Amino acid sequence: MPGPEDVEAAGAAALRSPTGGASAASTSAEFPDGVTAALDRAYRYLAMRDRTEREMRTHLERVGFDQGAIEGAVRILTELEYLDDARFAVRFTQDKRELDAWGAERIERRLAELGVDRDHVRAALTDDQASGGELDRALALLRRRFPDPPSDSRARERALGVLLRKGYEPDLALEALASWSRS
Repeated sequence: MPGPEDVEAAGAAALRSPTGGASAASTSAEFPDGVTAALDRAYRYLAMRDRTEREMRTHLERVGFDQGAIEGAVRILTELEYLDDARFAVRFTQDKRELDAWGAERIERRLAELGVDRDHVRAALTDDQASGGELDRALALLRRRFPDPPSDSRARERALGVLLRKGYEPDLALEALASWSRS
């Protein structure tokens, strides 16, 4: 995925070019003003971070573009690979695992809220699970948050609550807690 500077440069080039910078698969006629303006707005929105197609559509609707301009802009951004929900799902999953220690349930729920197709979500979670076990991540989270295994029921409930809020499945959270208590 291009960085923010690349997105802004592509946006500027797209607005100067009669085809909006789109690939040969796009129409070679000049875009209607609405599509050009929507692309300009979309490139600025993408400069902040990667987005899903639904996020982009919602943003462009919110700022007042008509459906034709929105669809044209989204089609061009998809062709240029600035919008790619499958790539978004993979990156989001990796980030939430590494930075926030989220479990699969929470990641899946959030990606669904962002409008990512279920197949992309499943693929991202499958790829992620192949790179490391969910149980290992849950144990690592427990060790980081609680230096010593729980000594009473209140401490066990707190530790279990942390895992559940992070989105680990209840059975896996209980297994992690039992394993951590034995260590």
